[in-house]
Amino acid sequence: MNSITGISHQGTQANHNYLDKLLQPIREYLDSIEINNRKVAHLLCHLIPAQCPFERDVKLFGHLLFHIPAMCKLNPLYDQFIGLRFRALTFLADVCEEDVTGYC
Repeated sequence: MNSITGISHQGTQANHNYLDKLLQPIREYLDSIEINNRKVAHLLCHLIPAQCPFERDVKLFGHLLFHIPAMCKLNPLYDQFIGLRFRALTFLADVCEEDVTGYC
């Protein structure tokens, strides 16, 4: 039984490594994007949410029935999108000297 579990774990790990290798060029591209246009920065801040929009507390008459956890971490490019949004906010705040509290 342990050998079967070990084989399936190795297969899953191999698929995960394959996915990482496949997505690496996209990750590098997203990490290399420099923000130097005000309109693009505003667009990115509008498109990329500050927090996961799927996380919810489901309540009935003020009582918590259940909690739906954030599923954004399941996105393999989550960190790159959050970094891109942060660079856009930093550009707006530092270079354009705009108030970005509306995006937070």
